[in-house]
Parts: sequence; structure tokens; C-alpha cells
Amino acid sequence: MTQLADSAEVPARVLLIDDHALVRDGMRMHLALQPGLRVVGEADDGEAALAWLDRAGAAELPDLVITDIGMRGMGGIALAAALHDRYPELAVLIVSMHDNLEYVRQAVRAGARGYVLKDAPADELMAAIQSVLAGRVFYSARIARGMAEQSPAAGPLDALTPRERDILRGIGRGLANKEIAAQLGVSVRTVETHRLNLKRKLGIEGRAGLVKYAVETLGDSERE
Repeated sequence: MTQLADSAEVPARVLLIDDHALVRDGMRMHLALQPGLRVVGEADDGEAALAWLDRAGAAELPDLVITDIGMRGMGGIALAAALHDRYPELAVLIVSMHDNLEYVRQAVRAGARGYVLKDAPADELMAAIQSVLAGRVFYSARIARGMAEQSPAAGPLDALTPRERDILRGIGRGLANKEIAAQLGVSVRTVETHRLNLKRKLGIEGRAGLVKYAVETLGDSERE
């Protein structure tokens, strides 16, 4: 699912994570009004969310995970990192009351595709959902302005997660997907998903283009 479906199509599946039941209730009721979305599960912290995903299995995985940052158990940033490693195909959207840009940077490095403030208007939330489902990044307007002011010269590599940089190093060393997977202890399918995410984030088309970028961009020491 790459965008909000119309009523004739299969809706995008959503997993909600927040330690406040009232927040989850409100979010669920709002999303229920959207024909292209269906909430399939809820959890009150990151550990419960991972347990839900383990029970669901590959065939029942959601398309989108919407999570808060600060929760009593595993928080949203740690959850985003765990999801990025275990289920890199899942889109992760942070919805938080915190507008601290360091939280935003940590969330992005962990693998979140979007960051929306809880006081944002409903149409901004829906725009964020549509963007991250389509493989794009999205930040609340206030967050985006702050990031632009503080990091005007950030390069493409800054948007990569640690795992994506690991994959890029392997590509730069000329390793095949199977070799990278064995080295990192992940499945070949996970490596393939990360390669797709790398091409999307870096604006690169084709396998050869990604190899060329990895060789030219990463220094010799980083590829070793």
C-alpha cells in the first residue's frame, strides 16, 4: 500500500502505539473516518507492539505504525530502531507532543519516516500518513522550519539510519545481498528492502547507480 486507498481498494493497515488509552481512542476514531485506512491493532508501549507484530506474522503485518515517543515502557525511538531492523518495509510515523529537534533527529536516525506534533491540525496528520505510506518523509511545519534553520547544509547521508549505512558499506565493498545478510545477521529480503530504501532516500535509480554512489561517497576506511 503506497497511498491512501479509496473505498473500492484494500485499506492500509495501521498499528497504533501510545501509553494513553484516550489518545489511542481518539486516533482510532479519527482514522476510522478515513476510507483508505484501517486500524488493525493497538499497543501501549514498544515491547507490546513488537509482541503484537510477532503474533501477527508476515501475512498480517500492518503497512503503517503510528507511535508516540515517551511511553512507560519501550519508547517510540527505540521501537522505530527495532522495527527498522526487523521489519524495514513498515512505515513508521512518530506523533508526539515534543518539538525538541534532537528527538526528531534521533527518530529519523532510528528509521522513522515522519514526525508530527500532537497539536497539529488533522489535515497535517493525514498528509503525513499519505506521505510516509508513499515512501516519502514528512515533518510538521514547525519541525520542518526548525530543522531547515539549524541544518541547512545537511547531506543525503545524514538521512540514513545506522543499518542503511551498514548496507551501503557492504555495497561499496562489492558484497552481494546474501553476503551482506550473512554479515549483518539478517535475511536477504531485509537487505533487499534496505537497498530499495537507500535508492529512494538518495534519489538513485538502478543497482549500478547505488554501487557507484557507495564507492564514490564512502571513504576507504568506512568501507573496510
